[in-house]
Amino acid sequence: MSALTARLDDIKAQGRAALIGYLPVGYPTVKDSIRAMETMVEAGVDIVEVGLPYSDPVLDGPTIQIAAEHALRHGTRVPDVFPAVKAVAATGAPTVVMSYFNPMLKYGIDRFAQALAEAGGVGVITPDLTPESGHEWITAAKAHDLDRIFLVAPSSTPERLHLTAEASTGFVYAASLMGVTGARASVGEAAERLVLATREAGATHVCLGLGVSTGAQAAQVARYSDGIIVGSALVSCLTAHSSIDDGLAALRTKVAELAAGVRGNA
Repeated sequence: MSALTARLDDIKAQGRAALIGYLPVGYPTVKDSIRAMETMVEAGVDIVEVGLPYSDPVLDGPTIQIAAEHALRHGTRVPDVFPAVKAVAATGAPTVVMSYFNPMLKYGIDRFAQALAEAGGVGVITPDLTPESGHEWITAAKAHDLDRIFLVAPSSTPERLHLTAEASTGFVYAASLMGVTGARASVGEAAERLVLATREAGATHVCLGLGVSTGAQAAQVARYSDGIIVGSALVSCLTAHSSIDDGLAALRTKVAELAAGVRGNA
């Protein structure tokens, strides 16, 4: 059993959902992004998703794109993700990387997997990679004991849900809305249907992403999902402030709100 699965099992035994927080490495600097990730854990995030900035983030909304573009302009590259993972993993929070496949491919699939495992990372979310086209990554992930986390969407057929559930370890990432990521005013009924359908297809753990931005939404999703993935609402805490200290303060407040939601205290 992986550390990620063990943490999700433990949280489920507590009768609640996990709070999974995403931030991109390198925004506003690599050092400050690590401080922000550590702050998330201190404030109540259970699992950290370290984003690897990419020049063509087709599934990311404007908030994350702004942060990623800034990070790339200021020199953030693939090797910068590993010190970030190491620092976050040292907090005790299971740490996964979210990466489009091209940066991993250019770096070298096995080389990437080995470096991530050595840094203490537990897996990778690959939003633009499907199980049937991911044989090289699946092989490398197995060799280095890394979880491989694939995505499903409301458009996924029952056959696709089954294939993804079978290929994924750790959890299946349920993208609750069609289109790009970003905070939403509400979380629709399609989200619950997708989580339940993915679970029925064989997934042990299903975590929901795309849109959660408030404690009330987190509490709503926590009733049926194993985990709530929050990205844009956290990144915006940093992009909205010119001072990193102010950004970290806003981040701490937002994480505390979301953590209260998943724990039923919203």
